[in-house]
Amino acid sequence: MKYFIVSDIHGSAFYCRKALEAYRREGADRMLLLGDILYHGPRNPLPEEYDPPAVAKMLNAMKNEILCVRGNCEAEVDQMVLAFPVMADYALLAAGSHMIFMTHGHLFNTEQLPPLMDGDILLHGHTHLSVCEDHGSYVYMNPGSVSLPKEDHPHGYMTFDGSEFLWKTLDGEIYRRHKLS
Repeated sequence: MKYFIVSDIHGSAFYCRKALEAYRREGADRMLLLGDILYHGPRNPLPEEYDPPAVAKMLNAMKNEILCVRGNCEAEVDQMVLAFPVMADYALLAAGSHMIFMTHGHLFNTEQLPPLMDGDILLHGHTHLSVCEDHGSYVYMNPGSVSLPKEDHPHGYMTFDGSEFLWKTLDGEIYRRHKLS
């Protein structure tokens, strides 16, 4: 199973389209959305081609391929227009002997850890920074933001094929990797 991991679309139809093009190019089986899908939030500028209804329409067309967690910008009204569940605070994915704790990052993060065992992975967005940090007992990963990256990080995404995580620009250029041991 190949996962395509993206976070923080923030209502940008332009970057949602780019992410979906990359998803198809990657040949991934499922898309993992780490929250903040439709609304840009009060601390962010309007992203390029801000159009939440268009983003909802694009993502609803592939609703059976999406696993999503709630970001700090999601609300019940968003669930009314999205055809896939978006209100869970986290999801758990098995990756061999590792567990991936998938969340947005505003509730669970490196300062507020969820229950993790040695070797588990904390996967979240929220910061708009692409990250891979080994914290000894767990690894923290973040794909960054597809639409509003910060601190000169690229507009990008991650993939996971069951053994290796890759961080890529929207053009598919690999700029970071992490192999599971």
